[in-house]
Amino acid sequence: MNKTDRLLAIVLELQRNKVLRAEDLAAKFETSVRTIYRDIQALSEAGVSVVGAPGQGYSIMEGYFLPPVSFTVEEAVTLLIGTDFIEQWFDAYYGSKSRHSREKIEAILPESIRSEAARIRGSFRLLATAEEAVRVQEKAYLNVIRQAILEKRKISFRYSKSITEMDGNCQNIRTAAPYGLVLVRGSWVLIAWCELRQGIRHFRLSRMTELTVQEMEFMLPDDFRLAAYKPPDDRNVHVQVWVDSSIADKVKEAYNFYTETVEEHNGGLLITFRVRQPEELLQWVLGWGSGVVVLEPESFRTRVREELEKVLNRY
Repeated sequence: MNKTDRLLAIVLELQRNKVLRAEDLAAKFETSVRTIYRDIQALSEAGVSVVGAPGQGYSIMEGYFLPPVSFTVEEAVTLLIGTDFIEQWFDAYYGSKSRHSREKIEAILPESIRSEAARIRGSFRLLATAEEAVRVQEKAYLNVIRQAILEKRKISFRYSKSITEMDGNCQNIRTAAPYGLVLVRGSWVLIAWCELRQGIRHFRLSRMTELTVQEMEFMLPDDFRLAAYKPPDDRNVHVQVWVDSSIADKVKEAYNFYTETVEEHNGGLLITFRVRQPEELLQWVLGWGSGVVVLEPESFRTRVREELEKVLNRY
């Protein structure tokens, strides 16, 4: 941390804490007490109202705020929860920046607003839905891919597909030009030009392994804008299932991405899904046991029956 950054950080620390000793500041910023003395002197000469009390420490005079920004309680809560979200879902670099931002925001808030914002913020909690081990891997890859996007460098990785291909393989090596990252239902997805498929494809970071950044650069198409990008809708197969009333509430709570319509009837639910391949719903159907029955297409009913026979043979 250079001197300018440290001076600002000292002011923010003094605004956040009523009194701090030189030893406390030295430990915080990993420097010597003598350096803190010089920093306090520099702040005083710059017009910052720092008051020193022998044997107690330094403090900022009442009414001194830097910078002159004011927030309502609701605005402060919004910003602070936003920093919590960034720290939880983004990579370590932005997680660190979010913590520093939170400290700066809290430092410039008047005591009354800071206390009320803390009380309201304490009534909210963000819980991650993904397994911690998966999220750690996602965050690590998020950092690498984010840098590759900024540097416009291609990446390569081994990718595991959710559905096995005709040759029985569900993994292959991909080389791609990373265009952008999207957080979808708690999972990070890479939007990239795939050299294998010769088109824009979507890749879940949780299904990647052996990620590397290549020296080869790429050019982002002039007409590509991530904010305006809409993936082609190629989900043309309809699957209809019946859900028994005994698990209807649970099924509705566990919303499925492919759900098209949900109709309530006496005795259960009639749900229509729209998918690329019926097999995308195979594990979902099997997971509900006898509480879910596939109505159509008939080919998918047969596929479910075959899978159940394989399970039965194992027992």
